[in-house]
Amino acid sequence: MQDFLANYLDTLGLGGLLGGLIIEALGLPFPGGVMIMFSGFLVNQHQLNFYSVFLVAVLGFNIGAVLAFAIGRYVGDPVFDRYGKFLRIDRRKMEQARDWMEKSAAVFIIIGRFVPMVSNLTPYMAGASGLKWYHFLFYNFIFTIIWVSMNVSVGMLFGHNWPLIAGYFKNQVPLAALALLLLYLVVKYLVRQLHALRSEKI
Repeated sequence: MQDFLANYLDTLGLGGLLGGLIIEALGLPFPGGVMIMFSGFLVNQHQLNFYSVFLVAVLGFNIGAVLAFAIGRYVGDPVFDRYGKFLRIDRRKMEQARDWMEKSAAVFIIIGRFVPMVSNLTPYMAGASGLKWYHFLFYNFIFTIIWVSMNVSVGMLFGHNWPLIAGYFKNQVPLAALALLLLYLVVKYLVRQLHALRSEKI
């Protein structure tokens, strides 16, 4: 993987980083997070500039996310039914993601994007659910800043040991995000039940 990323970035430079993050945000198979970590390592080695890497990564991911949002908004279910398998999406996952989106777009976009599979669905479901553009852009921008900062920091701070930390991130961060997402949904459900009980008493 490291050799592939080294050749990829050496050949395409920041343009390759931009394109790779667009692909990543579209939910297509591409090691976007790992590429940002490796870019952080190159910053550590003084081969790339931190600000350039950070800005290009944020820009690329947001471009891809907006494209995915537009597909969800203007194309919708027929295309997902036919081509969803290429994004690892099936009807059950679509309906589950749409239900979560309707309950809380902010939490779903900011935290849910750290969860594998849910991440692929997020921008498409945000578009298909009718979420306003500016809400999606705002929530997605917050997620992107957090995600890019975390990944580029791994490469910068751990240097040659970044692949070891990358494996830890790949396993632990999604679990933590999933736990937070489920905790939020449980708390929200309990609050609704409490309000319902109070209403019945009144």
